[in-house]
Amino acid sequence: MTDDATLRFYAENAQVYATRQRRLDEEQLNTFLAALPVGGDVLELGTGGGQDAAYMLSAGFAVTPSDASPELAAAAEIVLGRPVRIMAFNQLDDVAAYDGVWASAALLHAPAAELTDDIARIHTALRPGGLLTASFKAGTGEGRDGLGRYYNYPSAENLLAHFRAAAHWTTLELTESDGGGYDGKPTRWLWVRATKAPA
Repeated sequence: MTDDATLRFYAENAQVYATRQRRLDEEQLNTFLAALPVGGDVLELGTGGGQDAAYMLSAGFAVTPSDASPELAAAAEIVLGRPVRIMAFNQLDDVAAYDGVWASAALLHAPAAELTDDIARIHTALRPGGLLTASFKAGTGEGRDGLGRYYNYPSAENLLAHFRAAAHWTTLELTESDGGGYDGKPTRWLWVRATKAPA
């Protein structure tokens, strides 16, 4: 996330955003964790308030939470009792370090022109056979929500094109579901599961 207005929103609303009552995407999260080695290494992009990271830690996984917002990272550190890496997507430079990357409602803030490169960085950071699970708000092109936050708003076809252009995946699956978000608006969610080729 490199958009100044989006970062400003999270800076100004970090405490409310991080401590709100939020329903975990348990089905998606459990499916993700079930595909990883027991106790495997997970990078979480966009940890927000740290709720997903806390769930994964309680399940015995080694989680590296990260967020581009220093204010959200600080709030999540209180919840998690551990450091949160302050990192924009384009700053990811790890190589074969993680069994999984969890990016729930995170990469949807990546600039559309940068998204393919960000996905390629994630592919590099995954170990052979590693899994990326990410969710996006569906749309017809980049724009802002009513709160001023930037979204890339891809269509399903456009999103899969980004993944295919970024790297070779042995599996690439997209599912859609209806739900909501922080702004309370009905949302069509796109979930992508992509597996890096085994060694």
